[in-house]
Amino acid sequence: MDPCPFVRLTIESLALNLPLPTKSPPISRIHPSTTTTPCFCNIHIPNFPSQTTLLPLSSSSSTPETTTSANGFHLDSASLRRMSGKQIPLRFSVYAGSMNRTCGIAGSKFLGRVVVNIDLKNCLSRSVMFHSGWIVLGKKKKRFEPEKNDAVRLHLVVRSEPDPRFVFQFGGEPECSPVVFQIQENIRQPVFSCKFSADRNSRSRSNASDFANTPSRWRRTFSGVRERHGRERKGWMITVHDLSGSPVATASMVTPFVPSPGSDRVSRSNPGAWLILRPNGACVSSWKPWGRLEAWRERGPVDGLGYKFELVTENNGIPIAESTMNVKKGGQFCIDYKVMKEYYGLCSRLPPGKGFVMSSSVEGEGKISKPFVQVGAQHVTCMADAALFVALSAAIDLSMDACQLFSHRLRKELCHEEHVSFQ
Repeated sequence: MDPCPFVRLTIESLALNLPLPTKSPPISRIHPSTTTTPCFCNIHIPNFPSQTTLLPLSSSSSTPETTTSANGFHLDSASLRRMSGKQIPLRFSVYAGSMNRTCGIAGSKFLGRVVVNIDLKNCLSRSVMFHSGWIVLGKKKKRFEPEKNDAVRLHLVVRSEPDPRFVFQFGGEPECSPVVFQIQENIRQPVFSCKFSADRNSRSRSNASDFANTPSRWRRTFSGVRERHGRERKGWMITVHDLSGSPVATASMVTPFVPSPGSDRVSRSNPGAWLILRPNGACVSSWKPWGRLEAWRERGPVDGLGYKFELVTENNGIPIAESTMNVKKGGQFCIDYKVMKEYYGLCSRLPPGKGFVMSSSVEGEGKISKPFVQVGAQHVTCMADAALFVALSAAIDLSMDACQLFSHRLRKELCHEEHVSFQ
């Protein structure tokens, strides 16, 4: 099982240095000592969606006091072939003011632009640094001279790193018990099979005796759950098997998805939850938890699926992914240790590895979903490791259905054997 070539283009240490105030400031009302006007930059590389990030201001022209990072770009094998042998322009357009538009008119002022040229010739074999330090913005293609006092400077670090990944795709919707294929270029090879169960009444083997060494806080929902026939979605389970037929990972719904009182939606205050489990040693009838996924339906101007994923340890859970995706459009479920380090400071407490961990596509509500899963090669030592991420992908995809409004009927595959309505 060989990974596919990927390159991660990292953009970090972003900061902006504005000129010192004068009698006639070169940038009206904006200077580092008094401004509360936000500054931001739009980052663009050909054939990729643009990214926008806020820029912290720095009064130092040597080492910035505060910096931020952009999401960066992930280049797959098709992108690498398309860009091979070319100088690829990475453009940073810097603005001051609001990122919003009012009546079609931008609420920001253009400060300047810089271009960093990217050559991907050796990027698959080693890390490559393209720029590190300050660079002067220009309003046209010609840059300002660095020695000018009225120059606006942008600090940035741009580098690439080899980032091989295993790529999988479900052959059908998770609730239809599909085969899962590994994809390498144009080759699709079956590597896992899935078995889905939606037995509301039997707990689908989700009882405490199945999960050896599971801390009590993770078992609290296995028993004593009050029956709410017709107003809960529970007992869903999907088990991932290897080619020999042995179960190697399971996603089990351990907290039912129920509507909040007086509502037909799952609320953030009472989310449904899954445990992602792996076999406990050589005993396939006993499981131990690896991760816990919570999901709910967010209220707001855009209807969203909220989620939180934690790694399960002996004593607690370590949050490594939390976000919201659009219910109608779907989105990407992602785990990125670099982002978690920035926001949670947890990298030293996480398993070995850094940067990209996994992503999985999630289709919008009511759409046919065949999740497309990418897993960082450094996080896979055997097929069973990959199976955990496949099970997690199935859980987040099924959560889109579990969080569907209770005024709607679910498709038949998601209902238990007696076809009791979930309305």
